[in-house]
Amino acid sequence: MKRMRRCVCCRAYTLEKEHCGRETASPHPPKFTAEDPYAQYRRKGRWSGL
Repeated sequence: MKRMRRCVCCRAYTLEKEHCGRETASPHPPKFTAEDPYAQYRRKGRWSGL
């Protein structure tokens, strides 16, 4: 089964691994776990620009 992917160049959604000659990325967030060892770093990186 293919999953939705997003082109990092033009931000278009696709099912392919490549679009616009570049590799695509997964637009889905990582799964949540209560024991996430990197949660503090992820929160710090996301909200540090505010």
